[in-house]
Amino acid sequence: MFETIFLGTSASAPSIQRSLPAMVLNHDEYRFLVDCGEGTQRQILKSGIGFKRLNRILITHSHLDHILGLAGLVSTLLRWEAMEDLEIFASPGAMGRIHDLLFGVVLRGAKNPPVKLTKIDTGAFFEGGDLTVSAFAVPHRRTDSRGFLFDESGRRPFLPEKADALNIPMGPWRRDLVNGAAATLPDGRVIDPEQVLGEFKPGTRFVYIGDVGNTSGLEEYCQDADGLVIEATYLEEDAQLARKFDHLTAHKAAELAERAGVKQLVLTHVSRRYRERDILAEAQAVFPNVRIARDFDTYSFKRDK
Repeated sequence: MFETIFLGTSASAPSIQRSLPAMVLNHDEYRFLVDCGEGTQRQILKSGIGFKRLNRILITHSHLDHILGLAGLVSTLLRWEAMEDLEIFASPGAMGRIHDLLFGVVLRGAKNPPVKLTKIDTGAFFEGGDLTVSAFAVPHRRTDSRGFLFDESGRRPFLPEKADALNIPMGPWRRDLVNGAAATLPDGRVIDPEQVLGEFKPGTRFVYIGDVGNTSGLEEYCQDADGLVIEATYLEEDAQLARKFDHLTAHKAAELAERAGVKQLVLTHVSRRYRERDILAEAQAVFPNVRIARDFDTYSFKRDK
């Protein structure tokens, strides 16, 4: 299961109600901050989620509304928090600007700062427990942008009713079978996992796409996702502006969700030029299961078993 907490949901500039792009994703013991717009550290404080274990930051692209918060966040962590090693992941095109911001200003002259900048291309770049995180290319104004795919490993569920029928006692024997290993019972019987495991169930799949000019080629990454977060900066009435500035309309975002068979769509990067209900109506006309994220909204995504 993935839990998301939206810290900023505005497009380009903050509004009274919305801060700049940032979202925290939780999965078991892992936490990721995705994008870090100006004011993110204050949003973290206001949300109550705290800074602990928030040591992996994923950046979609180099535009300032997605990275300026890194300077303040890193500065605060260095001075006032017990800072863990912090790793920032971004494409080569974005990392140059991030390096200049951090090492040219915040960390200038610092000796061995606990900040690691990791350039990512496309494909898997993080694995831990039953989680794999991959990056894929996203078209947006020649920024070498990345989208992120969070994949939970699938599994074969343990069927306790079958174990009970075979008189398998509680304890390490059941644990071994859950892990896919044969178990030798105290009475000498050897039980194969096939006797007590159900059919394979895919894990939860979650996709995050930041700013994006068009959705061509993105369906394969969003296919059957349990959750898709994507921008909806414009409405179709301003489709010409969307094309000019290489952003999506709510209609186009919903079309991607429909084509890819997404279970739930969450729209973010919202412009203050529109009423929220109008954005929602445009998207729902194409894809009914859609929400518009607000700052501090929390959503959970879990694959139906």
